[in-house]
Amino acid sequence: MNDLCADIGYRSIKHVGEQLCGDHVDVVESGENSTVVVLADGLGSGVKASILSTLTSKIISTMMAEGLSLSDCVETIAQTLPICSVRGVAYSTFTILHIVENREMELIQYDNPLTLLLRDGKNYDYPMTEMNIGGKKIYHSIIKLKEDDTFIAMSDGCPHAGIGMAYNFGWKREDIVGFMEANAAGGYTAKTLSTILLDEVNRLYGNRPGDDATACVIKIRKRVPMNILFGPPRDHDDGNRMMALFFAKEGKHIICGGTTSSIAAKYLGKKVEADLNFRSTDLPPIARIEGVDLVTEGVITVNRVVEYAHDAIGENKQYEKWGFGHDGASMISRMLFEEATDINFYVGRAVNPAHQNPELPINFNIKMNLVEDLSSCLKKMGKRIKVSYF
Repeated sequence: MNDLCADIGYRSIKHVGEQLCGDHVDVVESGENSTVVVLADGLGSGVKASILSTLTSKIISTMMAEGLSLSDCVETIAQTLPICSVRGVAYSTFTILHIVENREMELIQYDNPLTLLLRDGKNYDYPMTEMNIGGKKIYHSIIKLKEDDTFIAMSDGCPHAGIGMAYNFGWKREDIVGFMEANAAGGYTAKTLSTILLDEVNRLYGNRPGDDATACVIKIRKRVPMNILFGPPRDHDDGNRMMALFFAKEGKHIICGGTTSSIAAKYLGKKVEADLNFRSTDLPPIARIEGVDLVTEGVITVNRVVEYAHDAIGENKQYEKWGFGHDGASMISRMLFEEATDINFYVGRAVNPAHQNPELPINFNIKMNLVEDLSSCLKKMGKRIKVSYF
């Protein structure tokens, strides 16, 4: 086992005038260090395409995760899904990215644009073997993984962008390669890279997409631990034990909450100092403690982080707010969403007397719900989460 992990992010845009996207991405964990990602593109657009792509991705990802062979998966798809009576072609195209123990990528492609691989920042021509399964031409590759390898899988709505508008014959593969090479150099996360690509696709369509378009990015990176302390312990005598466990952990340390930061400062023998570079925002200011990477206010700041997390796993529209902001919530978001791969929560169950005012919209349950909500979002980003309560 190595110290690599996969950062997975994807985004879709719908055909103009449609309520549903005809592309679908499914991510299934297969053991602790293996993951199956399927991008399926249903024939046409709208409801029918959405059903076909969803069914295709669900069947393939579930079967692959259970260890069934490629030929069994493809034959099952061929027998399960219908053939278009008008065009006489099949149901749904697909790309399967099977990450095996974070050591190698098994890449299986049927009729989608060929997946790009950026290695050392440049396009890498990986080997492919052509196979015939159930009368279908399948491309199969096994690729040994390296740190910073970036895989970019697409539905055909991406290279079709700009046909008859910005380009006569769509957005050529070499142009997409150049565009992604330039942006990958920025060190962005997989989700941000998929957003950048889809924003450009949408622009080339004149913001009126003529096809569903999906980009799924997988970025291979080293594991980065992160620790976040939120709230004082229920039992006052548990304070030192909580702090000892928190500060003993490898990685950066974030503390949320005024009382919590005071306990941490006392444990470290340091002072809590106000941040003199505070910029006016609608969030409370951050503070500083020597030996701690970030100190913020508690419930209000974490609530904003949860809001950003929900958007980040969805359409990612608020990226510029948290991606470049200097407030506590933006800084926590960058650390958790972009830097961290393994996140340890240390959550105190003490009831804050200041939160018992019935006129305040904050109570103990809301605090616990914020932790659960944020943990759920981070898991959907592919993070490993451990929550310890005190």
